[in-house]
Amino acid sequence: MDFSDLALGRRDLTRLATAAAAAVGAAATIGARATAAPASAGRRRLHRHPDGVDALDLPLATLPGLARPADGFRTAVIETERFTALGVTWRRGDGPVRARWRRESGGWTEWRRLPRLTHGPDPDSPEAAGARRATDLVWTGPSDAVQLELTGDHRDSMLALLRPRRRASDRTAGRQGSAGSRASAPVEGAVPMPGLLYRKAWGADPRLRNGRPVYNDRIRQVHVHHTVNSNDYRRADVPGMIRAMYRYHTQSLGWSDIGYNFLVDRFGQLWEGRAGGPRRAVRGAHTLGFNHASVGVAAIGNYETGAVGKPTIRALVRVAAWKLDPYDGHPRRTVWIRSEGSDRYRDGQLVELPTIDGHRDTNETACPGRALYRALPAVRRRTARRMREFRAG
Repeated sequence: MDFSDLALGRRDLTRLATAAAAAVGAAATIGARATAAPASAGRRRLHRHPDGVDALDLPLATLPGLARPADGFRTAVIETERFTALGVTWRRGDGPVRARWRRESGGWTEWRRLPRLTHGPDPDSPEAAGARRATDLVWTGPSDAVQLELTGDHRDSMLALLRPRRRASDRTAGRQGSAGSRASAPVEGAVPMPGLLYRKAWGADPRLRNGRPVYNDRIRQVHVHHTVNSNDYRRADVPGMIRAMYRYHTQSLGWSDIGYNFLVDRFGQLWEGRAGGPRRAVRGAHTLGFNHASVGVAAIGNYETGAVGKPTIRALVRVAAWKLDPYDGHPRRTVWIRSEGSDRYRDGQLVELPTIDGHRDTNETACPGRALYRALPAVRRRTARRMREFRAG
């Protein structure tokens, strides 16, 4: 598929039945407060950015005829140029967010509740000071209109529409192999660094970063995530997908960098995420309340609906063994970690967690998806075996 055809994936699309487009030019508030609103005016353009991602950040308060009753609102249809991913952010308040979008082929999707973002900087960190609340970035496939429904009290709400552009270098990014600085980490283990594609390979624009890296004293856990996007992407699609996540995390959410320390794709390639040196214990923004003693690895794909391939498992094992070994980690054991405040464990609560866990173990989320979560016992066993082999060698 062409990169502009990034979609939710074939299995995902079968779950999204097309809906009739009647009344798409009107907006109604939710429940008994419903009132009419005029159709959206004109087709909104996405702005071309040098980082390789076209984007539109639209304050919802600027939409014509938008009312703000206490229980929420529904926007008019927002006509746009092509986009392939969307997210919604807000400054204060909370509540469910639903959306439907018009695909360039297939018509309107059904209304779908957007997953709430449950990863991010720890609450008391400097990085969290300017962070916004948000939905996850949702990959829509090529679409040209969207309609939103927000229930609750969302202050300063924004719609982010993204369309990563494919660069010529994206076609060869996965062939570059490990490159870049070979400076030693403060702690070295027996397990070698796996083949790694550095930030340069996916085209990280340093101008989007804000602030300097923060480092943990040690790594006690590996948190596994998924990115909830297409499962049928091609190799050349991956750099642009990471660039889109990077822009959403930094420009829409207000984080200092992409949240994940590493990402793995369905081909088994390992990508550097957050800056600061892959050999070091860089603090990420991947697991709210538990970033201070861990590393976060995101599998690119939707593993709530798709199967986990062997190359993905192999990459997860190699990065987990590499990062845990210098700190004498035990992949098949549990550790006690003090939460710094999440939506599941209060600040200061001592929690027993697997050394290699899924995001759902620490936050109220389905991440990393049913299939990948079921694969974690195998990841733990294979990680332990890899560490034993290199220590014995």
